[in-house]
Amino acid sequence: MAQVQRMSRLMIKTLRDDPADAETLNHKLLVRAGYVRRTAAGIWTWLPLGKKVLENITRVVREEMDAIGGQEVLLPALLPKESYDASGRYDEYGDLLFRLKDRKGAEYLLGPTHEEIFTQVVKDQITSYKDLPVILYQIQTKYRDEARPRAGVLRGREFQMKDSYSFDTTDEGLIEAYQLHRAAYIRIFERLGLDHRIVSAVSGAMGGSASEEFLAPAPAGEDTFVDCPACDYAANTEAVTFKATPVDGSAHGPVEELDTPDTPTIETLAAHLDVPASATLKNLLVKVDGEIVAVGVPGDREVDLGKLGEHLAPAVVELVTAEDFEGRPDLVRGYVGPQGLEKVRYIADPRIAPGTAWITGANKPGTHAKNVVCGRDFEVDDYLDVVVVEAGDPCPKCGTGLKLDRAIEIGHIFQLGRKFADAFQLDVLGQNGKPVRVTMGSYGIGVSRAVAALAEQTADEQGLCWPREIAPADVHLVAAGKALQTELALDVAEKLGAAGVRVLVDDRAGVSPGVKFTDAELIGVPKILVAGRRSAEGVLELKDRRTGEREELTVDEAIARLVAQG
Repeated sequence: MAQVQRMSRLMIKTLRDDPADAETLNHKLLVRAGYVRRTAAGIWTWLPLGKKVLENITRVVREEMDAIGGQEVLLPALLPKESYDASGRYDEYGDLLFRLKDRKGAEYLLGPTHEEIFTQVVKDQITSYKDLPVILYQIQTKYRDEARPRAGVLRGREFQMKDSYSFDTTDEGLIEAYQLHRAAYIRIFERLGLDHRIVSAVSGAMGGSASEEFLAPAPAGEDTFVDCPACDYAANTEAVTFKATPVDGSAHGPVEELDTPDTPTIETLAAHLDVPASATLKNLLVKVDGEIVAVGVPGDREVDLGKLGEHLAPAVVELVTAEDFEGRPDLVRGYVGPQGLEKVRYIADPRIAPGTAWITGANKPGTHAKNVVCGRDFEVDDYLDVVVVEAGDPCPKCGTGLKLDRAIEIGHIFQLGRKFADAFQLDVLGQNGKPVRVTMGSYGIGVSRAVAALAEQTADEQGLCWPREIAPADVHLVAAGKALQTELALDVAEKLGAAGVRVLVDDRAGVSPGVKFTDAELIGVPKILVAGRRSAEGVLELKDRRTGEREELTVDEAIARLVAQG
């Protein structure tokens, strides 16, 4: 017996117009179709239909996690500050953390993620290698104080997430758990009907040896990823690499200073010298945990500060200000060059390869220098991929020009290693009777983000268009008329429900057929069954919401068809 929901009794209010503050498709349609309601900036109420979709996604995730041996737990959302102090993440998270005190002054936070607490749980419950490996997971509300919540439920301050953690005594065991999760995620997203890409990612502050993201391509996505049209390479732009290839720089002449007044930018310099920007060397000054660092990239490229921050995490990276130049005569604003820099760490993109020659600042006002050769006139302390990736950049795997696409991050898996085990001294007794440090994996799925991603990917001009696995019902039964049609619709709904088909039946009195049809398209249940003008003959119209295909069937035929499809 499946549930029959009568719209005459359902708390639902559909809207004809988009919310004034809505920019993305999922935000517009989820509100208009009565799935969610905004409570405050980044905080959403899940209404009855929305809660059903959320629970259906949760069910799929839970089934696949259980299938790989995961054990479900539920940890608190209100967490003690001490746990995050031990890992260093209380400070690393910065303004993203919701911080609070109880009446006695003890400090707490609302959990953004739970690596620390899971580690402590295992430390308390498991003492021997015989109890490992183990996979624990939860599906729970998380909190992050986003500065600019946007895109409806896509980026909120409160959100639903599945996070799981594997615990092993060996690196081989970690890799096996990682692959189990990877395969489970593929099954989950296939069952949900999400078009997705698996891309290489950077671990950043999470640490660890390997990291991959699961991305759902969509124009509303906040992530940019690259895709190679010639091979299977795909990566988050922050993970794209470029190999430094040294060149022979012996043919370049000596450094020559150039009088270049009023040219503090690459654009003014290139115009003054009548050279392409790519011939110049851009040197961006940043502060890394308060220390001034120079970052060199070709003049026609931009520094990706997010990428730089990921490489240098957990250090805090910020741009220098005018005050930072005071008392530093060696740093001439607008005319900085790597040659002769004192007490400044120099990071360069691999395109600044040994032997390459550049036009760059001469560390004097109104002066630049040419024939400044990397490896001869200046040294690079660290090579990091820090430029903003552009379409056409060479694929690191085959050299073909890369494509850029937007996507929504729906999952992320990490081989964490022993970062958190070290922080909490998570050891178990090994086979030889000696302590063994445990190694961990961390694996997340954005459950509420998956709702938004599906809305973005599957909606059309009429409204939402859910895959059957997660739709709030299997069939939307519309009584397009008065008493006769309503009576027939309710009778068919009961028979379908008894046969295990989930039914949403529009039996609202005083609502025109046109409004009911519009709402059926907007709500997005996969099949629409209409009791209309031929109801007296026992004939219904069955419509496929996605394809628009229609056919007339007798009541018995319609019931048999829908039961068979279930």
